[in-house]
Amino acid sequence: MAQLLAVVGGGDLSTHAVLAAEALRKAAGRRNTPITLELRGKGASGNPLSDAAIAEARAVLLVGEGDLGEARFGALHRARAAIEDVLTDVNAVFDRLGAGAEAPSPAASAAATPKKIVAITSCPTGIAHTFMAAEGIQTAAQALGHAVRVETQGSVGARDALTAPEIAAADVVLIAADTGVDRARFAGKRVYATNTKAAIRDGKGLIATALAEAQMQAAGGTEATADGPARPAAAEKQAGAYKHLMTGVSFMLPFVVAGGLLIALAFAFGGIDAMKPENAGTLGYALGEIGAKAAFALIVPALAGYIAYSIADRPGIAPGMIGGMLAANLQAGFLGGIAAGFIAGYTTRFLARHIRLHKNLEGLKPVLILPLLATTVTGLLMVYVVGVPVAAVLAALTEWLKGMQGASALVLGLVLGGMMAVDMGGPINKAAYASAAALLSSGVDAPMAAVMLGGMTPPLGIALATRLFPSRFTAPEREAGGAAAVLGAAFITEGAIPFAAADPLRVIPSMVAGSAVAGAIALTSGVTLKVPHGGLFVLPIPNAVTNVTGALIALAAGTLVTGLLVGLLKKRAA
Repeated sequence: MAQLLAVVGGGDLSTHAVLAAEALRKAAGRRNTPITLELRGKGASGNPLSDAAIAEARAVLLVGEGDLGEARFGALHRARAAIEDVLTDVNAVFDRLGAGAEAPSPAASAAATPKKIVAITSCPTGIAHTFMAAEGIQTAAQALGHAVRVETQGSVGARDALTAPEIAAADVVLIAADTGVDRARFAGKRVYATNTKAAIRDGKGLIATALAEAQMQAAGGTEATADGPARPAAAEKQAGAYKHLMTGVSFMLPFVVAGGLLIALAFAFGGIDAMKPENAGTLGYALGEIGAKAAFALIVPALAGYIAYSIADRPGIAPGMIGGMLAANLQAGFLGGIAAGFIAGYTTRFLARHIRLHKNLEGLKPVLILPLLATTVTGLLMVYVVGVPVAAVLAALTEWLKGMQGASALVLGLVLGGMMAVDMGGPINKAAYASAAALLSSGVDAPMAAVMLGGMTPPLGIALATRLFPSRFTAPEREAGGAAAVLGAAFITEGAIPFAAADPLRVIPSMVAGSAVAGAIALTSGVTLKVPHGGLFVLPIPNAVTNVTGALIALAAGTLVTGLLVGLLKKRAA
């Protein structure tokens, strides 16, 4: 029997949208009319409409505003209603839908025509979300009949890089990234930008929205407005400080990884005193110099420079890096680097918008005027205003963290470990990870251990549960348990996402409990970690991990807690 479809929401999902969906469901039941509902927007947990449901439907009701994924419905008859209309008189809304025939919008008709799409995906660590988003876009484009090419900007650089002819031939450029992406090569193309989560959750809806709402990219990576150069994308209006910080962290991480491992190797070859002056000329001393005085010296400037880059594009890099170097010299560390990055970025952006020059002199702005003025402002603020108080705060924080023991270590371990499992790669997870990675530059390496062990626990615990309690999982889930174990061993928390999405109310609390236990045991037993990634594969590296036995005990305990709780709380699989 042909059924009705209803899509409710768009934008920030409110309580009213949920109530409207429930009102539609009850009204359809009273009328004995089959209806399939979808909630869209931030916080939506409703199931997306399937291809089969759309194919069998006779009409669709679009309720609310924002991105409702209209292009999916092709020539299907549709009606529109405000959320208030549904809550006021749901029967009238149903009558309107039954009456009829609204032609599909031009955007929907256009989206039904095969298009050429090029896309870029990127996340702060450049591992799981980068490739999950790419897969989401590719799968959705193929299902919709569009040609697509995706460039992944991962931890090892860009893969499958887009060529100039491919970009020139594309109908739209889709950027699904949690970090800043250079757009200079997309000048003159229609660009739509969002985060990786949108591509992972609903690739078809994202492509439909991109085709309908993409905006022209001006030269130089910014969108031309009446106010001068503006933010690089109107579609990124929700980006904010978090995305800028994550961009800085993503560029900072290679320096932390290289420096930490080189310092560990220095100790392995030259002993604990490898970097003392009397050992100059030895291999251990040379490795220590490279790691500590070169790689680690660039951590804060890289963090600050690329925060500024995310805010103001290329003109922000020099002021940001110089501000970051000042932060390091003033002993303000990563906190000073974050402050310098935001000061430099917003200063550069403000100057770019408000300085007006003759068109013949406009070329001087990015190479002379903006770097000079923004660096001067940033440097003076760091020296006279920000540097000293931030250095005092960092010193106090560092001393507290280094002196942690007993209850304080237990509580911090519980918090950091638990945060890693709350959203598995989302903002809470990344906040804990970014904080721990930044602390490495100040010589505080205990939080990183709690974070990595807490992040490994969810997929490992799920894998254990699939073996201990096979009746709680479907056959495909049991097979996926093996892959989750590999991902967990490599510190890819996102391996647990499919299991959490299938049963969030039981699985997520179980994972949070296990990760909190792992983090607490790690900090109370004195485990430290000098590198921000690698999982089990960094344990054999000499001196990369302090108290390897304690780390393994913490990981085993957290995994066991998660596995047992998942098995006990989940219902038997159908």
